[in-house]
Amino acid sequence: MVGGAQLSVTELRRSARHPVSHRVMGEHRSLGDLSLHIANISAHGFMATGEVPLTRGERVVIRLPKVGRIEAHLIWATEDRAGFQFERIIRLDDFTALIDAISPSPRGRRGTPLPPPPLR
Repeated sequence: MVGGAQLSVTELRRSARHPVSHRVMGEHRSLGDLSLHIANISAHGFMATGEVPLTRGERVVIRLPKVGRIEAHLIWATEDRAGFQFERIIRLDDFTALIDAISPSPRGRRGTPLPPPPLR
């Protein structure tokens, strides 16, 4: 790939990141399916932990709850972490629904009733 990824969105590494622990299968044009562990996510991209056998500028397509298929480009990588930028910004309402779907919460997910208190 000559010159790296041609992204329409500038890199926004200062955007709010939400810590998550979510596994996705990515589709790569030559490597096929890749298992990725998303450690944090924003409307602009995500950070994966673990080994990612890609080089800067390569792209992968992932499927996220409430968002669907979205392409992401590898922006940076170390031995055990990699930063990806989405090819488009996720809309706020879709991003909020995504976070609700993949973020565990000690009080339960929004809209899910809490279990009744134990009887004494």
